[in-house]
Amino acid sequence: MENRCAWAEGLEIYENYHDQEWGVPEYDSRALWEKLVLDGFQAGLSWLTILKKREAFREAFAEFDPVKVASFDCDDVERLLQNAGIIRHRGKIEATIRGAQVWQEIEAREGFDNYLWKYLEGEVLQNNFERRDQVPTSTPLSTRISKDLKKEGFNFVGPTIVYAFMQATGLINDHMVSCPRHGDVQKLARKLIF
Repeated sequence: MENRCAWAEGLEIYENYHDQEWGVPEYDSRALWEKLVLDGFQAGLSWLTILKKREAFREAFAEFDPVKVASFDCDDVERLLQNAGIIRHRGKIEATIRGAQVWQEIEAREGFDNYLWKYLEGEVLQNNFERRDQVPTSTPLSTRISKDLKKEGFNFVGPTIVYAFMQATGLINDHMVSCPRHGDVQKLARKLIF
C-alpha cells in the first residue's frame, strides 16, 4: 500500500495489522476489552511483541471471554505465569482477571461499549494529522478516561495506554491524512445513539 502510515512500514505483521485492523471503529464490548487488555500487556514493551503473541494470549485467556476470565483463581495465575507464549507478568495477569470482573459490572450497568463511546458522544474523533510528530502520546481525553477506568478498578490503563487503545479501536482516527486507510476508516464510522 502506498503512503501507509510510516510506523507500519517494513514488517508484514505490522502492515497487515495497519491495513486490516488498526483504527477500525470497534463497537463490540468484548473485543474492546480484549484490546484494552493487550494494550495493558504492552506497557514497557513493543506492540510487535504483543502482535506475535496475540494468539497465545487468546488461548491462555479463554478467547478473552470476560465471564470465564473473571472466574480465574490463584491456580490460573500460576498456570499463566508458566505459559511462555504470553507475557508472564503477575501484575498484568492479575489485572486482567480483575479487569474481567470490572468489565462484567460495567457491561451489566450500561454496556462496556457504551461506557467508552459516550466519552466521544458516540462518534469517532477524526484527526487530520499530516506528520507522525503531530500525533500525541496522550491527550486530556485519554487522561480522563484513564482516571475513570482506574476508579472502576482497572489497572495498566495509564493515559498513554488509553490513547494507544483509542487509536487501535478506532475511537479516534489517527491514520495520517495521506494514508489510504484514513478515508477508509472514516467511512466505517457511525454515530451511536445512547
